[in-house]
Amino acid sequence: MAEQIGSTNGVSFEDVAAVAPALGTYTRTHIVGDLWKRPGLSVRDRSLVTISALIARSQTVGYPHYIDLALENGVTPRELSEVVTHLAFYAGWPNALSVIAVVRECFSRRGVDASAVPLANPDLLPLDEVGESKRAERVSELFGDLFPGVVQYTTDALFRDLWLRPGLLPRDRSLVTVSALIALGHVTQLPYHLNRAMDAGLTQAESAEVVTQLAFYSGWPSAFAAMPVIKEILEKRVKLG
Repeated sequence: MAEQIGSTNGVSFEDVAAVAPALGTYTRTHIVGDLWKRPGLSVRDRSLVTISALIARSQTVGYPHYIDLALENGVTPRELSEVVTHLAFYAGWPNALSVIAVVRECFSRRGVDASAVPLANPDLLPLDEVGESKRAERVSELFGDLFPGVVQYTTDALFRDLWLRPGLLPRDRSLVTVSALIALGHVTQLPYHLNRAMDAGLTQAESAEVVTQLAFYSGWPSAFAAMPVIKEILEKRVKLG
């Protein structure tokens, strides 16, 4: 991993040592030597978390290395394509488009063709009609009169389409969403999406490791802003059994 960092994003360890030697030491010791080896989250999931944070914050210097690393760690081209599509809605179209050229170059280099990426209009996963009706009704009551366009797109484009695309498992789609929300500091959205992620199979230990991973890739303030919210969510789930 150390060599890849130097060779794929244009910043070598020699460059770092010449400018900020302590940063190079922290990178080798804490990120390369420890963080990615922690047992609480698979390297595949760490790649999903990291890619989501980079795209959400448009941190383009990290794209080449971490996209290659994600594919090496078991993220499929189909899944990577869905992550980019999903984050257009949760981080904005410009941020999603910012990674397109890098992913296309990576696919070309690896011989990934069109058959390996998802269809634009696949057969969707089954919809939880009861749960979605309750969500839509609640949002409509709160915001429908003032923001009918947002409410309508939220129902039609997100929860009756995007969230049902089969190219990314529901648990992983929620993991990507939670990672982007933390990276962007949008902690008020975490209760709904973290509960959804845990209902789909994300564990408490994995949730904690997501925050640990993002402390390095989005900064300590992002992690500490999320921790009280996540702590409350986890405590409520324990009480509810």
